[in-house]
Amino acid sequence: MIKSRSKPDYILIFIVVLLLLLGIMILADVSAVFSQEQFGKPTYYLFHQIIFGILPGLILGFFAFKLNLDFIKKWSLFFVLISLVLMSLVFIPQFGITSWGARRWLNFSIFSFQPSELLKLSFIIYLSSWLAKRVKRASYKKEDNWKFTFLPFLFIASLITILLAFQKNLSTLLIILTTGGVIYFISGTPFIQTFLMFNGVLLISFFLIKYFPYRIERILIIFNPLRDPMGLGYQLKQSLIAIGSGGLLGLGLGMSVQKFGFLPQIMSDSIFSIYAEETGFIGSLFLIILFLLFFLRGIKIAKRADDAFCRLYSIGVIFWICSQAFVNIGAMIGIMPLTGVPLPFIGYGGSHIVVELIAVGILLNISKNVYK
Repeated sequence: MIKSRSKPDYILIFIVVLLLLLGIMILADVSAVFSQEQFGKPTYYLFHQIIFGILPGLILGFFAFKLNLDFIKKWSLFFVLISLVLMSLVFIPQFGITSWGARRWLNFSIFSFQPSELLKLSFIIYLSSWLAKRVKRASYKKEDNWKFTFLPFLFIASLITILLAFQKNLSTLLIILTTGGVIYFISGTPFIQTFLMFNGVLLISFFLIKYFPYRIERILIIFNPLRDPMGLGYQLKQSLIAIGSGGLLGLGLGMSVQKFGFLPQIMSDSIFSIYAEETGFIGSLFLIILFLLFFLRGIKIAKRADDAFCRLYSIGVIFWICSQAFVNIGAMIGIMPLTGVPLPFIGYGGSHIVVELIAVGILLNISKNVYK
């Protein structure tokens, strides 16, 4: 039985709106030069982000907010199967787009879409729904868990691993598997299973890094950005220059120097560096605090939920989004390898923002309901 609360978590809404506004502000700044040069309009990329990212994300997020949560649980398997099908389509030349040596995008004529972003959310929904059902069964903690819980989880995790490995998308793979592992552990499964699972993730990471030398170089660059200053170390070197130039209060909005062709991928991967250059330590700290508050509100929602699905989903979503923010910012300040993972709600790209806003919509849906 569902007892509806009168209000969703308005603090969470306020945090997400602030993150979106910060994204619009910094994108309007960094994209103006490229938009003018390529399309003769300084606002092209900004409008593209709003029309194909933020606007549909808000609409679909509102729809997810209004959906019956039982409907979401019922169709969770369908959602993840659709995501896997879309993931497979990227390898078909008529549908897939190759960029930077990797096939990760689907071409839908007027827009492109990265199905791995949808997989992050659909996998969380499916895993939360499936494990919630397992928790209710009396035999959940018996030895047959290895056969009916652990092995099925390994099967779908292996399928995801294969698809993302061929897409050369190790960072997304690690985020999905780690998030899945956290949900699996929180659901009350035996600790030994989670222990084996995370060791398996480490083993997979080792092989995927060992047999792709450029990944080893990205790790080594962390310890010495000048190891390859004009090659793999160039982005990190320029990122540190940008962040260091910001000082305490920043150079001021629109005053970035690194955005003029010095720092690559400034609208997506490196957008935090430009933000830090213009707003300084204070602005960067404010952004990090927003993600921390997002995490804390998600934890509060998870603790308040009596339903296992709602609890597992809430933990999964906040871990996914906050760990992705950590990976992106960490790569820009030199404590994580460069990965290409977008900064949630901020970085350019419609696929990730649409999916993130849908995820938040479901989280707000949970926040207005108490399950009994």
